[in-house]
Amino acid sequence: MALDENRRVTDQRPRYDCLVFDLDDTLYPLSSGLAAACTNNIEDYVNQKLGVEKSRVPDLSRELYKTYGTTMAGLRAIGYEFDYDDYHSFVHGRLPYENLKPDPVLKNLLLSMPQRKIIFTNSDKVHAAKVLNRLGLEDCFEGIICFETLNPPNITESNNEWGMPTVNSTVPKTPIICKPAKEAMEQALRLANADPQRTIFFDDSPRNIAAGKCAGLHTVLVGTSVRTEGADFALESIHNIREALPEIWEEEDTESAKNVVRSRGAGATIETVVTA
Repeated sequence: MALDENRRVTDQRPRYDCLVFDLDDTLYPLSSGLAAACTNNIEDYVNQKLGVEKSRVPDLSRELYKTYGTTMAGLRAIGYEFDYDDYHSFVHGRLPYENLKPDPVLKNLLLSMPQRKIIFTNSDKVHAAKVLNRLGLEDCFEGIICFETLNPPNITESNNEWGMPTVNSTVPKTPIICKPAKEAMEQALRLANADPQRTIFFDDSPRNIAAGKCAGLHTVLVGTSVRTEGADFALESIHNIREALPEIWEEEDTESAKNVVRSRGAGATIETVVTA
């Protein structure tokens, strides 16, 4: 009898109870121009602040990004020392945030979702706050997991457990924790107090999506309708969530239906919605 009761309790639990969203190029489109501007700013920083010859910068930045998830993490891995706040201020401080406009449609979608919602970004907290403010989404999320969350000042080294296999096993380790590292995914789940089997992860990076799947998450690739390895769903736009994943709202609809009490009187059926 106890087993049957436990099974009923499990069956009544919502299928999803947490939604984790990447920020850049996920909550707003790539066409905003922020990604291109960020790439230019990173290359300027590497050239002007770190003294790397300008002709070498694009290939170096691209290779470090491919290997480590961010150019910043790669720069630290190969021995460059720099102030993290200075880097973020230079790279993000000159972005065209004015290109981002309030998105009331997305805001209404997010607020209508009954699950907990959390931002998980490799960017710094100042940038995350600016983006959410420009989009009008600052009140839609329970919390933000960002660069400072994963890389507090007193932490200088990382196990660098990458969720994706590398061809070259002699790749130097980076002290920076960021997606798509396995350590970053696991730490984010701990910080969010989220069960991966009941959490949906939204990101525009196929590599991050694959890492999320390795961590046991349900995954949604944003920015394309073509699914890649590890993606359970693929959305051309974040605005297509309701059409692609109606089950996010199904639990709420089911609960609402359960709260409808049918009262019979005077030969008619009256539906009363119980809100208390």
